[in-house]
Amino acid sequence: MQIDYHTHHVRCGHAEGTLEEYVRRGIEIGLKQMGLSDHMPLLHVRPETYYPGMAMPMEELPRYVEECLGLKEKYKGQIELRVGLEGDYIEGYEEEIERIITDYPWDYVIGSVHFLGEWDITDYRQTAGWEGKDPYQVYETYYDAVQKAAKTGFYDYIGHVDVIKRFGFKPEQSTEHLEKATLDVIRACGIGIELNASGMRMPIAEMFPSRRVLEYAYQIGLPVTLGSDAHQPERTGQYLEEARNLLKEVGFTQIATFEKRKRTMVDF
Repeated sequence: MQIDYHTHHVRCGHAEGTLEEYVRRGIEIGLKQMGLSDHMPLLHVRPETYYPGMAMPMEELPRYVEECLGLKEKYKGQIELRVGLEGDYIEGYEEEIERIITDYPWDYVIGSVHFLGEWDITDYRQTAGWEGKDPYQVYETYYDAVQKAAKTGFYDYIGHVDVIKRFGFKPEQSTEHLEKATLDVIRACGIGIELNASGMRMPIAEMFPSRRVLEYAYQIGLPVTLGSDAHQPERTGQYLEEARNLLKEVGFTQIATFEKRKRTMVDF
């Protein structure tokens, strides 16, 4: 079972390529299922702190969904497309997030934490945000937000669960207990996580999550799916062979797939 459930396209402002280019690339590399999962429009960033290309404009959301549904029909029989959303969790904006999630016919919704307040901890242009902060306190704040995201019930799985490490900023003390506590909450909420291969091309040069986190996920029986987090069509499926091998090494024999918000575990 070859799948990639995490892809982006030009509408989000910081990716390249049309949705159809990603679909064609997915067919080319032999994907069985592919998820189109662009970023939810931003709800909370003030214009004066907005960086260009952070997410798709709100008016593009219905057009995005319409195009996804059209491609799903057009390429039926060649690839199984899933209409998804990477839905940022922003504390205090739960009603607005829920409205976006319930207003459209998603196959799955990824719960990701990119923002701590208005600071995007995944944006290379905003790494100065670490200056003067205690890294351990940042990690505590981040994992607290991930736990709150899981508890909303909005999401089917949590994306790049340890993405806080992306640029290599790490506390001196161990954060293993924060990671385990967060996975325990995710498991209790009945959702899963993804093995996001994009970390291999980031400064940290490690998948999200790390092998250590993945081993604990296996230990507690947490469902896992796969995503490349491609932002260019040619990166669709990138590092997913390595990701599948890592899952097998850890002990996983099944991965999670989704349709109409229902999870199905399949052998891989």
